[in-house]
Amino acid sequence: MTESYVKKLSTILLDAVTDKDPVVREQVCSALCALGEAQPEEALGACEEYLRQHEKLAHPYRTMILRAMETVVSGHISELDKDMARAIILLASSEMTRAKELVCDWQQAASSVLVAVGKRFIGKVMEELLSKFQPGALPHYFVVQTLANLAASNVFGMVPFLTSVLSTMLPMLGMAKHDTMRAAFCCALQYFSESTLEYLANLDQAPDPTVRKDTFATDIFSAYDLLFNHWLQSREAKLRLAVVEALGPMSHLLPSEKLEEQLPKLLPGVLALYKKHAETFHVSKSLGQILEAAVSVGSRTLEPQLDSLLAALHAQICVPVESSSPLVVSNQKEVLRCFTVLACCAPDRLLAFLLPKLDASNERTRVGTLQVVRHVINSAASQMEVKKPFILSSMRLPLLDTNTKVKRAVVQVISAMAHHGYLEQPGGEAMVEYIVQQCALPPETEPQKLGPDSEDLPADSVRAISISTLYLVSTTVDRMSDVLWPYLLEFLTPVRFTGALTPLCKSLVHLVQKRQEVGADAFLIQYDGNVTLPSPYAITTRLLTVSSNPYLGDGRGAASLRLLNVLHRSIHPALGPRWATTVPLLLEHLDERTEESLSQKEWEEKLLAFLRDTLAVVSDNTWICQLSLEMCKQLPCYNGMPQEKNFLYKCIGTALGAASSKEVVRKQLQELLETARHQEEAEREGLACCFGICAISHLDDVLAQLEDFMRSDVFRKSTGIFNIFKDRSENEVEKLKCTLILCYGHVAAQAPRELVLAKVESDILRNIFQYFSTKDPALKLCLVQSVCMASQAICSSAQAGSFHFSRKAELVAQMMEFIKAEPQDSLRTPIRKKAMLACTYLVSLEPALDKQVQADTVHSCLHSVMSVLPEPEGQDDHQESLYLDTMHALEDLLTSLLRRNMTPQGLQIMVEHLSPWIKSPRGHERVRALGLSACLLQYFLEHLHVSALVPFHNLGLLIGLFSPRCADLWPATRQEAVSCVHALLYLQLGYEGFSRDYRDDAVERLLTLKEGLVHPDPAILFHTCHSIAQIIAKRLPPEQLISLLLTMFEGLGDPDKNCSRAATVMINCLLKERGNVLLEKVPEIVSMLRTKLQETREEYVLQAAQHSVYLLASQHCVAVVSSLLGSPLPFDSHTCTLWRALAVEPGLTAQVLGLLLEKVSRDVPFKETRAFLLSSSPGRVATVLPLAATCALYEVMSALASGPAVLQLYPQLFAALLLRVSCTVGVLLPRTLQAKEKRGAGSALAPRSLEPCSSAVDALQAMLLRGGNEDVVQRVELEGGWQLLRTSAGHEEGVARLASAMAKFAGPRLPLVMKELVCTQSSVYEIQRVTSTGFLAELLTSNVVNDLMLLESLLDNLAARQKDPCASVRRLVLRGLANMASGSPDKVRAHGPQLLTAVIGGLDDRDDPHSLVALEAMVGLARLLDLVEPQDLRPVLLHVAIRIRPFFDSEKMELRSASIRLFGHLNKACHGGCEDMFLEQVVGGLVPLLLHLRDPQAPVTSACRFALCMSGPNLECAELQAALQKHLQEGRGLHFGEFLNSTCKLLMLHFPELLGRLVSTSLFYFKSSWEDVRAAAPMLTGFLVLHVEAEHRPQVDLEQLTAALQLLLKDPAPLVRMKAAETLGRLVKFA
Repeated sequence: MTESYVKKLSTILLDAVTDKDPVVREQVCSALCALGEAQPEEALGACEEYLRQHEKLAHPYRTMILRAMETVVSGHISELDKDMARAIILLASSEMTRAKELVCDWQQAASSVLVAVGKRFIGKVMEELLSKFQPGALPHYFVVQTLANLAASNVFGMVPFLTSVLSTMLPMLGMAKHDTMRAAFCCALQYFSESTLEYLANLDQAPDPTVRKDTFATDIFSAYDLLFNHWLQSREAKLRLAVVEALGPMSHLLPSEKLEEQLPKLLPGVLALYKKHAETFHVSKSLGQILEAAVSVGSRTLEPQLDSLLAALHAQICVPVESSSPLVVSNQKEVLRCFTVLACCAPDRLLAFLLPKLDASNERTRVGTLQVVRHVINSAASQMEVKKPFILSSMRLPLLDTNTKVKRAVVQVISAMAHHGYLEQPGGEAMVEYIVQQCALPPETEPQKLGPDSEDLPADSVRAISISTLYLVSTTVDRMSDVLWPYLLEFLTPVRFTGALTPLCKSLVHLVQKRQEVGADAFLIQYDGNVTLPSPYAITTRLLTVSSNPYLGDGRGAASLRLLNVLHRSIHPALGPRWATTVPLLLEHLDERTEESLSQKEWEEKLLAFLRDTLAVVSDNTWICQLSLEMCKQLPCYNGMPQEKNFLYKCIGTALGAASSKEVVRKQLQELLETARHQEEAEREGLACCFGICAISHLDDVLAQLEDFMRSDVFRKSTGIFNIFKDRSENEVEKLKCTLILCYGHVAAQAPRELVLAKVESDILRNIFQYFSTKDPALKLCLVQSVCMASQAICSSAQAGSFHFSRKAELVAQMMEFIKAEPQDSLRTPIRKKAMLACTYLVSLEPALDKQVQADTVHSCLHSVMSVLPEPEGQDDHQESLYLDTMHALEDLLTSLLRRNMTPQGLQIMVEHLSPWIKSPRGHERVRALGLSACLLQYFLEHLHVSALVPFHNLGLLIGLFSPRCADLWPATRQEAVSCVHALLYLQLGYEGFSRDYRDDAVERLLTLKEGLVHPDPAILFHTCHSIAQIIAKRLPPEQLISLLLTMFEGLGDPDKNCSRAATVMINCLLKERGNVLLEKVPEIVSMLRTKLQETREEYVLQAAQHSVYLLASQHCVAVVSSLLGSPLPFDSHTCTLWRALAVEPGLTAQVLGLLLEKVSRDVPFKETRAFLLSSSPGRVATVLPLAATCALYEVMSALASGPAVLQLYPQLFAALLLRVSCTVGVLLPRTLQAKEKRGAGSALAPRSLEPCSSAVDALQAMLLRGGNEDVVQRVELEGGWQLLRTSAGHEEGVARLASAMAKFAGPRLPLVMKELVCTQSSVYEIQRVTSTGFLAELLTSNVVNDLMLLESLLDNLAARQKDPCASVRRLVLRGLANMASGSPDKVRAHGPQLLTAVIGGLDDRDDPHSLVALEAMVGLARLLDLVEPQDLRPVLLHVAIRIRPFFDSEKMELRSASIRLFGHLNKACHGGCEDMFLEQVVGGLVPLLLHLRDPQAPVTSACRFALCMSGPNLECAELQAALQKHLQEGRGLHFGEFLNSTCKLLMLHFPELLGRLVSTSLFYFKSSWEDVRAAAPMLTGFLVLHVEAEHRPQVDLEQLTAALQLLLKDPAPLVRMKAAETLGRLVKFA
């Protein structure tokens, strides 16, 4: 029985191996392998027999069976007996050689089987193979290939056979005519040679230690002769490669004398292949093996061939390496291995060949040569030791090469040299300099591509490699310390090495620290005879200057400061203790910031403070003078680096300031003036800073030097030939003047204040005045800047108050000239800003300017700044910054002028200057003017001093000017206007006698209103203006009212319509708050607005019209309503406005609503068209009067004032409108109105939709909003309920969501609403019955029905509808009863029998063809089960379980999901007391539940998870229950295979007796219509079989199961066939 069943399973699987799907075929093979794992002999026997019996089976399928056999054999070789091995060997041999032509996959598979068997039965395999490997006949290709593979896989077993194999093979070689066969022999000879070499290398482990190399020498030489002399000449490239691959290992087995004899021919023969093959890896590998063999025998014939060898290998190494081609990379490694062999045996010849190649200009030649040089330096170090000078001298030309690849190769060679002591030799310093040069390369030029085969990747850039090399050599190669120190110091100061400063400093710091560890003085710089080293002054200057731009060059600031710190003793002996404190603080400052966050000004100040502190510590005039000289000397180095040069000038000023020698100071200042590059603005600024800093200590000397310079010949356009300044152009002279003027300005700004006052007019400004006539813009800017600095210096002096500035007016006039000369529409230079700043300082000095000059000054400055056009969005930050600075300067100037006349009149004068700009039609001018006004008012308020209670006589005029601007189109203007009003009202309080810190609640509210003006809609904007007007009205003195109103009436003509409207709002508010003027004029105003209603949409016109209609309707309500209802549909905007006017007074509104409700309810809602009566197509058309009344209801209730009336009629309105919605779903407009609706939809200002249902929904929403139920509207909107209400498909759900929201937010209104809805039970319209039932049913989900004591009446009403002829009504009744579980769970027990009877009755509803009532019953019962009394439930459990079981496999997803979930709840209800009868249902449900976990619908799989978790406890198995809970948690991903495996394992462990029942149930699902379920069924069966003990086999009808699985192997779905094959493999357990 065992044999026949395994054989049967194998046969079934083998029959399926021809499946069309490759995945299924793979699974079939896996199943065969599974059978083989359990019963290797049987499975192999079946496969062997199947292949023998099916001779015509196509070779691809035979291949798969053979591969399965190979897998089984490989895993169970030790279990095979000789007979089976023999049978397999014969089969595989037959399969391999059956076809004479090559069928690679098939024959290779058979060969692999033989190789696998040969690992244990080598003798039997060889016996079979040798029978097909007979002398005189050419063997099959795969016989030879198998022999080769056997040699590779079983060395110790195969080598003893090689003597006979070789003796048989040698004659065959000549018979092989085809290249394929020859290649097979080459492969065999290669593997035989490699196996022999491995055997000989491990003789201590070999079975026959007597084997010797010479045993094979003769045969191998014979084979070699044929391969080399004949086959290598073949035209077939593959054969040539096979030959050369074999020759490599064969060369080691040749007799020494033969190898020596053959080398002169062998090496050229192999080298010749380089020209014939693109892929040369195998050639190079073989060549390496041959060279090793030659060296090992001490060949003397190798030397004559060195030249050709080197030339060929060198050509290979020069081939560019493509990183995407691994064979090329491997080839390079093999070639370098060849060079290593040659370097060890002939170093002189190698270098004599290589080094001249370095002089070649060809990039590839040079790069390849450098690569070899680096390799032999590393791999043949001992042989190269005496050759170091030659190698170093040969690097001369490569060092000059500018090619990026060459540079990278040179750096790599230098790195190797450093590790092997080359750089200590003469010429080593040139290598170090080269590395430093590469470190200095600019980083931005690195990633350039030189060609398609370029390797210039950023990560491998020359600069990056050089930096890494320099640091590694400095830190890890100890012998390099003496080479690099102090030599690297020489590279610090030359400008060309600037880019290398950071790596240089890091390396030097490490070298100094290493020397400090050795001894106290080892790190000091020794200058004895070493003139090339930079001086301490040069080092200090260089490192300090480059630190001013600290993040450049990979953070050179921190690196430079660290180096400066460690060199402190070499700089000056006294600096150590102080720098130990100050330098770390500077480094910490850099660490805490980034390039973006660092303040350059603050950083430079810190460095200058560090320099001042250093000079103070040194306190040696000679040292300081030397340092300043060195600083001046280095100035030209920074041409083109303005930031660093500017800072160096500041350092020079600091150093000269610390020098005590006046002669040195004067001399160096003179040199600086003479040598500076005056054409460059940055340099002029730097030199001026230098003079200013120096003037702190040497004011008189600096001024004297400037005076001398002014009087010198340098300012003449043409000078004597002996002067250093020759034939200067006018432009150059102007630039010299710029420098001079700036110097005076900085001297005034920096020099001690107590000394400046005495010198400012006599020495500084006197010289500046000479140049005011210039037209040069740069000189103008310098003049203005210097005047500004001088003025600021005077003002900041303690004696400024007593200082009489005689030329003040002249200076102010000159500044105005400069300002007027600037273009008014654009801002490009800071001349305006600087000039206004200068005037700001000048205004505060005595004597005071006369009024006309002040007025002209203000006028000129305003015209120069206010009209500047704003920059477009996204312009550069510099322009934005310049504009802001200029505005601040203007603000400061106006404030300075106001300060001199702090009276209402003075304020009025300033506002009059600004008034034209405040009213400007250009927004940017208004916002600037309002901003300036707000600043001036705030300043006036903050500095207000009232000595007597005087009136603020111009308050009304000023408020009238500013307040309408609160509605300006520009948000910034609006806010500034509020600020102005706020300040003015506090000024009034101040004049009334209130203290400055007094805060008025009403005025403070302006600040709150101001925040809302940023982005308001128009309604909020004008409401805010009204609020502002109310505040003004409260605080405005009575006598100011007329002037304020007059000013505001003028504002009605403002070109800005917003401001005009705001003026109207404010006038109305003021008149309302302060008088009855507007009330007296109402009739006249209403009449005027009524006539203009068709022409304008201004707010006040609409208000007037609404008021008129209100008065009319108060007397003739019915007539007004009737006539308005007669207006054409759709209502236009004016009609809508008139309807809303009827909502002003509650009594009138209630009357209007009552009339409209009557019109909606009494007339029929729609008429059936003839088309509807004759067919099933939609054909209901709305009646016009109820439609018009619905629209009118919406308009009336949309007015806020209608609220009280809506509350009065709330239940009637709600019920009527809800039922109106229900009976207009799907109802069409009359044809006449459809055309109007289309025209309205296409117009720009389309009114609301006339669609009947939409208009009813809109009216219902408006009614709820007016009734105070905004929460209801919002909740239903949020849930999409309003949209659902409009559609036939979603209407029920929409009603439910509305009812839910009403229960939650409008509970107290429900009793009366419910009373109105109950009356609809007998409605002739079915849809109205459905809607009211749905609404009432949903109310039961809320506890509010209990709170309002509505539960009993609701239940009675629903019970009365159970027999309704409409299935939808009956379904909704069941839903309502089930809703008690959510709304009134505590009442369910009391009504349990009634509820269960009703719901279970729903399961048996016969008039329900689509089972929708049954579906509702199952869903409802699932909700009620947990709440009813157990004694009420127990009698019906079994009935329900049996009744719902057919739904498990229903085609409808909802029925499957609901029935399975209800089954879970039934299980849950039985926990702790499951009766045997119900336990049968639980067991019967296991298979469907497990399989439906693969249901295509997610709700079904979720229900299955729940039901299985609930079934667990009833099975009374803790392990199974825990596993179900672990895998099936809701929300957790399920790995179905893993879950099913563990579940089946536990079922078979604890309930093995269920095997038969579970398997037979799963058989039913083999025919399931869902593919995934159909695939899961055999999967379940397979896992059950896998985990059950073999003795339970009788429970299963194996014949039936096997037949079913065999049938599944023909299933159209590949997944199903795959799972069937997998399960068949597992059935071996029952064999």
